[in-house]
Amino acid sequence: MPMDPKLNLNNTDGELLQDVTRYRNLVGIFLYLTLFRSDITYVVHRLSQFVSQSRIPHLHVVHHLLRYLKNHPGQRLIFPSSSSLQLKAFSDADWGGCLDTRRSVIGFCIFLGESLVSWIAKKQTTVSRS
Repeated sequence: MPMDPKLNLNNTDGELLQDVTRYRNLVGIFLYLTLFRSDITYVVHRLSQFVSQSRIPHLHVVHHLLRYLKNHPGQRLIFPSSSSLQLKAFSDADWGGCLDTRRSVIGFCIFLGESLVSWIAKKQTTVSRS
């Protein structure tokens, strides 16, 4: 997996990085790779939230993602001929999922047959309380 799903990254855990240049460069490269590698989109989204105040745990996730990319080079979109061209869409939201801001994250994905063709994850601009 590109990132441990139980891992909660935040702005306070761990020591600040002395030199954030390498972290920022790698996150920038990862952002470009998300155009071709949908499997790393969520991890890159999480890592890009900490570009201004990068910490040691964030750098560990970057290194883990580099190892993942090295070991899984063939990931890409495939449209098999046996698949029906039925369009399917799914959406989901969490409630207060961001531990730092308590904002919800919404997302959707669209499949053409069995292949993912579009996706988005977005943090809400307002916080709802009830």
